[in-house]
Amino acid sequence: MMSSNSLFQRLAKWCPWLLRDEPKKPVKVLVTGAAGQIGYAIVAMIARGLMLGADQPVVLHLLDLPVAANALNGVRMELIDAALPLLRGVVATSDEAEAFKGVNVAILIGGRPRRDGMERKDLISKNVTTYKSQASALQQHAAPNCKVLVVANPANTNALVLKEFAPAIPAKNITCLTRLDHNRALGQVAEKLNVHVGDVKNAIIWGNHSSTQFPDASQATVSTDRGERPVRELVADEIWLREEFVTDVQQRGAAVIKARKQSSSLSAASAACDHMRDWILGTPKGTWVSMGVYSDGSYGVPEGVFFSFPVTCEKGEWSVVQGLEIDDFARSKMETSATELKEEKSIAYEFL
Repeated sequence: MMSSNSLFQRLAKWCPWLLRDEPKKPVKVLVTGAAGQIGYAIVAMIARGLMLGADQPVVLHLLDLPVAANALNGVRMELIDAALPLLRGVVATSDEAEAFKGVNVAILIGGRPRRDGMERKDLISKNVTTYKSQASALQQHAAPNCKVLVVANPANTNALVLKEFAPAIPAKNITCLTRLDHNRALGQVAEKLNVHVGDVKNAIIWGNHSSTQFPDASQATVSTDRGERPVRELVADEIWLREEFVTDVQQRGAAVIKARKQSSSLSAASAACDHMRDWILGTPKGTWVSMGVYSDGSYGVPEGVFFSFPVTCEKGEWSVVQGLEIDDFARSKMETSATELKEEKSIAYEFL
């Protein structure tokens, strides 16, 4: 017969709040663009504990444009209808001040999408206006230590605009999403080697969240029956690692659009949850992930831009992994992406 202690431990595995004397206070999580496809996918993930943990109650703040008010209210109704135990409240609004009020986590998905025939300069100019306004709301209304993830493209440069116009928020608290690209890289390696994606780790996305990003599997490993082995050794095909793998990850978003006639939504929402969960709860020992963060000059990357690096996270803080070997091929790819980011920065500053 199972002892009462053993039964309690099994229950606590699935209901971790049983181990605490007092329940956690709800965390206020903002999702902008919440009526869109990524927003619709992510809100239930957050409310189910996939972002902040299975014992963390949340209050969702949902923001979208006035034109999307009816759709946003529909999202609010569905969240209520889902009867999610961790969800302690929903604020659905088109008012930035109300949306940003007191939030601890901000997932910024809303932005101006790139239309057919739109030049990159036009895309940047439209989003500079949007993110300058949201930076003001972040500065005035969010919690002082709010953690921010920018998803909307151009994500790296949108993050830079936020940093410039929300100086009260520490630069280390503003990040942009390259975890989707990181997860795509893991998936490509897993398919190539016919292994489970959970056994692959430590791929890297360097640079911009754009077609100049550099997906790098040179440091990645696979867990096998004989221990961890380098992906480079298992693949044994340098051409695939430098060409097909890189191109497939860079162009995966376009491939999804071609297949389903819409951009990546489910995978983007899942990646955003992964990004925030690892940032707040920590990365597993011996594992790093890719995050777009404000460059401190590591690996010769120019300061003053948001660049994707390999990072580890502990106690709510991220740190760039140092000391990795960078060969000439990788260096040239990183420099190409850094050059693009400097160009984007110059364009953005024309409109600031």
